[in-house]
Amino acid sequence: MPIITISRGSYSKGKEIAEKLAQKLGFECISRDILIEASEYFNIPEVKLVRAIHDAPSVLDRFTYGKEKYIAFIREALLARVQKDNVIYHGLAGHFFLERLPNVLKVRIIANMEDRVTEEMHREKVSEERARYLLQKDDEERRKWSMYLYGIDTWDPRLYDVVLHVNQLNIDDAVDILVHTAKRPCFRTTPESKVLLENMLLAAKARRALINEFPAADISSRDGVLFVNVEAPLSQQNHIITKVDQLLKNIDGVQAIQTHIIPLITTD
Repeated sequence: MPIITISRGSYSKGKEIAEKLAQKLGFECISRDILIEASEYFNIPEVKLVRAIHDAPSVLDRFTYGKEKYIAFIREALLARVQKDNVIYHGLAGHFFLERLPNVLKVRIIANMEDRVTEEMHREKVSEERARYLLQKDDEERRKWSMYLYGIDTWDPRLYDVVLHVNQLNIDDAVDILVHTAKRPCFRTTPESKVLLENMLLAAKARRALINEFPAADISSRDGVLFVNVEAPLSQQNHIITKVDQLLKNIDGVQAIQTHIIPLITTD
């Protein structure tokens, strides 16, 4: 069975679809869990991190390489959670971190603005005008957040395997369609996809371990071997190789580390 990511706006019934789909398939359903782990890692109260996601990602700017650290943490946390397979993630840009995996079913749920406005009015006890304003603001800020962090537009249908418009379709209809789609052979987990995920997770662990010292390092992994490329003056080569080895050698699954220095070209 596959890993499923569900992208949705607020009050688009995506959360309800994700939870019901997980129940029907017997999958684990995760979303807020990753955000809680991130808030603990950055020592930011979850409510502030949530507010940052909805208002602006500037809260990360107070950290050195805050954006890079956030991405590194979320990537590792999400890859670790989906490694056991049979998982549905409905959160921000899950498909961004899993895009190389062939066994990921990427879904986007959309709903009519008028239906969303009605739901917002009911839940938040606000006027129609206020509900519409809040939804439009939320949509725009979520879009900005994804563009700022990941360089992707979550509204681009090319990012997804399935886009479902919850209008004529209700929640049960959407769930039935996704249950059938998830069982297609093209989304089946294979030994090859498991190896690919293991390589991605090991590289993600290495990236987080190096993020403070070498935030711009290029890192990949294959069969337990970590390949690390660092742009720096050649005079620092021995120091950097030693430092990289110290930071990575205790990560579970690391068999070897190959560090390559890309000569830093300076202009006079």
